Amino acid sequence: MTADSPETPGLRVADFDFELPEELIAQQPPAERGASRMLVVERHGTGLKDQSFADLPSLLHPGDLLVLNDSRVIPARLFGRRANARGKQEPSGQIEVLLTSPDAKGNWSALVKPGRKVRLGDRLAFPGPKGDMVLEAEVVGHGEFGERLLRFAPVEDFYASLEAIGHMPLPPYIHRDDINTDRERYQTVFAAQNGSVAAPTAGLHFTPEVLAAIEARGVEIARVTLHVGLGTFAPLRVERVDEIHLHRERYTLPAATAAALNRATAEGRRIVAVGTTAVRTLEHVAREAAGRELQGQSGETAIFIAPGYEFRLVRALLTNFHLPQSSLLMLVSAFAGREDGRERVLAAYAHAVRERYRFFSYGDCMFLA
Repeated sequence: MTADSPETPGLRVADFDFELPEELIAQQPPAERGASRMLVVERHGTGLKDQSFADLPSLLHPGDLLVLNDSRVIPARLFGRRANARGKQEPSGQIEVLLTSPDAKGNWSALVKPGRKVRLGDRLAFPGPKGDMVLEAEVVGHGEFGERLLRFAPVEDFYASLEAIGHMPLPPYIHRDDINTDRERYQTVFAAQNGSVAAPTAGLHFTPEVLAAIEARGVEIARVTLHVGLGTFAPLRVERVDEIHLHRERYTLPAATAAALNRATAEGRRIVAVGTTAVRTLEHVAREAAGRELQGQSGETAIFIAPGYEFRLVRALLTNFHLPQSSLLMLVSAFAGREDGRERVLAAYAHAVRERYRFFSYGDCMFLA
């Protein structure tokens, strides 16, 4: 859906472009988790302050409700080959598969390379390190955006099989293969629910010690789940912002979190979202509730937030630096101000470039309040 605002139709995707030197795109996580820089941005002013992520607890207020996305990244990148009817691998070239999301029947949408070699009815075999077959799948459909629908043969524990043979799905702007340490570092310390094919990156900065310091300050912590899917990898292929439609992603609002949000709202306490995925989940359920109390629920959302959007729940945001001309940059711009948020955020990004902040998934972060 498009952002519900009269300002959006005048904006172009190109209006959210910025110059970024390649060397500022973080290829590795910081040496220590949490040892990141943090740019503090005044949401209703022009102030910018260079700080460290370790300062975050001091910027939160006693009584704040901090909302985390506890989705867990799965090793969603698989390498296999075509198989014949008996499951034996054919001597053709390697097939790379990136799982993106399951459907209600347990079939998985997937990006496949090279796509021209994988046709409807093909069988794919994914071996383990010793050549033994760990997973097998049949191509049973095509998706709207070029993806394939895969039906996997039953196994005792599908996610355990992925852990055994899958690779962490590092984003394409990280120009290296995944390594063992990515299994830990491209995952939040509070990840619990299997399902994402990209990390909710604002959460990567947190350590158990920082979370303990936040709670000691009198901040309440709650969790939602939004599984990041194909939309993270799909470029925007339109010129105007009001033409953007995002892929649907699965979310869960636990009943305990719904109750915490209702209390915070009734008591006028600030709701602080960790990451754009948490923002999208919270704003989706608030919009659906239409002023009624929130209830625990699960479903799908394709909410798109751009300048002009009026936020219903979120009052402060921790987020990483996002790609040029991306829907996530548009969301942050919307949060920074209904009328001048884009200009404020692009000015903050220009400052971050001058000050040599690290960008994107393994990079530094911003706090907007």
